[in-house]
Amino acid sequence: MTWEQGLGEADRMWRTYIEMSKHLGSHLQQHLQREHALSAADFEVLVRLAESADRRMPIADVAAATQWEKSRLSHQLTRMAQRGLVERVDSDDRRYPDVQLTDKGHEAIDKAVPEHTEMVHALVIDVLGPERLARFAEACADVLRALDAHRERDCSL
Repeated sequence: MTWEQGLGEADRMWRTYIEMSKHLGSHLQQHLQREHALSAADFEVLVRLAESADRRMPIADVAAATQWEKSRLSHQLTRMAQRGLVERVDSDDRRYPDVQLTDKGHEAIDKAVPEHTEMVHALVIDVLGPERLARFAEACADVLRALDAHRERDCSL
C-alpha cells in the first residue's frame, strides 16, 4: 500500500481545503492585481482603514488586525504611501504615527470592493448556498476559537 492509499477521509478533506484555499487566494489576488493594481496586502490594509473611524488607525491596530510583523507592516505602508494610497499622520502617541487612507486610497478601494465581493459571491457564497455557508461559518468560528485557545495555552511568549 502506498502512503496515498493510506490517507483517511480527514486527510483528504484537509488536502482539499489546502488546495482550495491556495487556488482561491491566488485567483482573487491575481484579479485584484490585474484589474485594480492592488496586491492582497494593499487590499487588506485599505479595507481596514476604510472601515475605521475617520479612515484612520493607529499603526499598532493595523498590525494587530493584519497579524503582520512590525517590519512587514512598515515596508507595506511605505510602498502604499509612495503610491499615494495611505499616509502616516501624527497621533496622540508621539512614538507611533497613525495611518490614514488618502482620497486616492479611498477611490481605489471603492472601485475594487464591489468586483471583489461579486467574485467572492460567485466562487464561494453562491456555490455553498445558505445552509452549507452557515455550517461553514460555524465551523470556521470553531477553528478560530481553537486557534486562539492554542495560542494562549501553548504559544505564549
